[in-house]
Amino acid sequence: MKVKVLYFAKLRELFGVEGEELELAGERAYAAAIIDVLRKRGEPWSKELALDAGYRMAVNQTLAGLVTPVQDGDEVAIFPPVTGG
Repeated sequence: MKVKVLYFAKLRELFGVEGEELELAGERAYAAAIIDVLRKRGEPWSKELALDAGYRMAVNQTLAGLVTPVQDGDEVAIFPPVTGG
């Protein structure tokens, strides 16, 4: 399964990329699986996506949490807790 992951504001700058396509095992997963894959990359991913980091997520432009299901072709956005206008 492939999902498109988008990064916003500070995360985009720290990660050095505005988005990417991630391959996940299986036909269906939860948003937590995406975060786990990204954290395993090490710094700065593990720090910025730590459980207490306060980042927010959206799946297909709807606010989501770690237990939100994701499917092939979904768009997952990750952004810091405070995003300027």
